Amino acid sequence: MAMTKASGSDKPSTGDAKAIEPYIVKDPEAFARNLARMLEELGRAAAAWVAPRESGEKADTISEPYADMVKTFSKISEYWLSDPSRAIEAQTHLLTSYFTIWNASIQRMSGADAPPSTPVAHAGDKRFADKEWNDNPFFDFLRGAYWVTSDWAEKLVVDAEGLDPHLKHKAQFYTRQIMDALSPSNFLLTNPELYRETVAENGENLVRGMRMLAEDIAAGKGDLKLRQSDASKFKVGENLATTPGKVIAQSDVCQVIQYEPTTEKVLKRPLLICPPWINKFYILDLNPQKSFIAWAVAQGHTVFVISWVNPDERHRDMDWESYARDGIGFAIDAAEQATGETGVNAIGYCVGGTLLAATLALHAKEKDTRIKSVTFLTTQVDFTHAGDLKVFVDEDQIEAIEAGMEKSGFLDGSKMSTAFNMLRSSDLIWPYVVNNYLKGKDPMPFDLLYWNSDSTRMPCANHSFYLRNCYLENKLSMGKMELAGHRLSLKDVRVPVYNLATKEDHIAPAKSVFIGSQFFGGDVQYVLSGSGHIAGVVNPPDKKKYQFWTGGPPVGAFEDWVEAAEEHPGSWWPHWQQWLTELKGMDATVDAKSRKPGGKKLKPIEDAPGSYVRAKA
Repeated sequence: MAMTKASGSDKPSTGDAKAIEPYIVKDPEAFARNLARMLEELGRAAAAWVAPRESGEKADTISEPYADMVKTFSKISEYWLSDPSRAIEAQTHLLTSYFTIWNASIQRMSGADAPPSTPVAHAGDKRFADKEWNDNPFFDFLRGAYWVTSDWAEKLVVDAEGLDPHLKHKAQFYTRQIMDALSPSNFLLTNPELYRETVAENGENLVRGMRMLAEDIAAGKGDLKLRQSDASKFKVGENLATTPGKVIAQSDVCQVIQYEPTTEKVLKRPLLICPPWINKFYILDLNPQKSFIAWAVAQGHTVFVISWVNPDERHRDMDWESYARDGIGFAIDAAEQATGETGVNAIGYCVGGTLLAATLALHAKEKDTRIKSVTFLTTQVDFTHAGDLKVFVDEDQIEAIEAGMEKSGFLDGSKMSTAFNMLRSSDLIWPYVVNNYLKGKDPMPFDLLYWNSDSTRMPCANHSFYLRNCYLENKLSMGKMELAGHRLSLKDVRVPVYNLATKEDHIAPAKSVFIGSQFFGGDVQYVLSGSGHIAGVVNPPDKKKYQFWTGGPPVGAFEDWVEAAEEHPGSWWPHWQQWLTELKGMDATVDAKSRKPGGKKLKPIEDAPGSYVRAKA
């Protein structure tokens, strides 16, 4: 490990004292004291984990996901072990790769020319940005062995034949989770940067890290609540969700917020936003510079937003019909009373868009035509290609989730938060484990990650309906979903549709959104934005970031549409505004003075962002 490049030389040196100096403990006594303190803090972390389980406050369900993982990998193992020659070939391939890396490392240690073990497919991996991963043969060998093992494990899954597609998908996902966890960048003795920092601080970083670990387990009431941002720097209503407005109506399911106009004239038809209830609405109102809500107000829209309740056991029986009636329907009623307008333009984000699509199909059955146009932001209505979230959805797993929800009446917000983080564990989990618990550093304040950790619960009936009808059985696009006694068909949705997908979306993949476009009965404008599920949506025009693509009707193969699409620099927001204002009936305006929150019929309840959004899971 002490071997590195000699000063002024391109070849590694085996005896450079300056190179190994950062890895030698200077004060063994201080280091030993800090190790003892670290163990003390680790004991506190263990006690915080054990205490709620001993008291019966929390049931230990840690074995459930591992049981499914073991069952999944047993099928992969069965394929390879059923044919000895196939198994030997796979083992030989792995061992040959190890010997190749070892031989290159020996050459580098002896001073011979040998390139670092950096496969092209892994070039630029930010986990291995420290120069010692390249310069030091020991760390280079660890990295190379990790990459070889990771690629080999992935290949075992991909090459396994005759497996159920869902099982293979789960195996690929679980393999990626394991390999992300086993990266040498995650461990003290195998990460050169961590090693150097620990030596430089005589282990003080580990004391801080274990103290933080104990605090985070206590904050999670026996589960790890991984902090991704400095929460002390943010407060909803003070430096997040600050666009001026009032809560003008409230049901058991939601609050309805109307925002103050900022222009002299406003568009006659109001705009209603239906956000996801899996997260809180203020992703669209993070701060004045990033706020889509504030921007829409500045374009002359009278903006109404649904702020969903953070449910508890009292809401266990509130299902999709409850959210459609007492959420979307209730908000439309409130907008009509506040403005006198019988029509609204609607926006649905993520699962809020899926509910909005189902509600539109229900309205078509009931001859309710108050929604005049709809914009879907990263919304799936067909779940055939729903991405890695489908890993968590099969009959066994849903039954386990339902059994847990039946006891409490809801799904704890941390469960969904963990699932979403696992979709990008190398970005959203392990860097924070290393930074917080090994480096002992507080995470930086970041509004987006604060919002990401501000989780919400899901009512039992609602979440069960969503998992079964959408992810498991794909009933909405198939015309088999039943709501309020009606069998719904998206072909009945004939209002103009603006359907936004994002190129790197890991929750609502762009191809899935594209395919969903074909099920609507009216004209669909499909737009593909750069970046992912959040950054691709929350992309203010003045930032001049990313890009978006437009093309013809969303028909045929998704790949063909992308190849033929026209690229535009910057945000999709102005393009959407132009699309919306060119629709029939959107040329009328009224005096902004008539659009004070609540109007003449509704008395404001409280200032925006309201109390529902402040409730913690």
